Amino acid sequence: MSEPSQTITILFDGACPLCKREVRALERLDGGRGRIAFEDIAATGFQPSAYGLDRETVNLRIHARLGNGRVIEGMEVFRQAYAAVGLGWLMAPTGWPLLKPVFDAFYRWFARNRHRLTGR
Repeated sequence: MSEPSQTITILFDGACPLCKREVRALERLDGGRGRIAFEDIAATGFQPSAYGLDRETVNLRIHARLGNGRVIEGMEVFRQAYAAVGLGWLMAPTGWPLLKPVFDAFYRWFARNRHRLTGR
């Protein structure tokens, strides 16, 4: 998990209502400590190349950059984000060996279907 003082920059789809709701929740949990930053991939001027990604890849699933520069994706973003705000225990089961494949597969399914599921 990330160090508590490490900033994680989450690349989120600002055109996705559920994604925006999750961002607002994480902002509240961060409480202004600056442990989580956000960048909207739907914003004009967003450059995925700044993260070593292309537009197609960044639109497939959630990505984030850790303070050490490493880019992560999928459920690992949520595990790291919740750890950054002190709630890593809440997401810990999603990383347990027997459960990780299930949660990772569910997230991949959601990411593929998020436009339809959120009414876009």
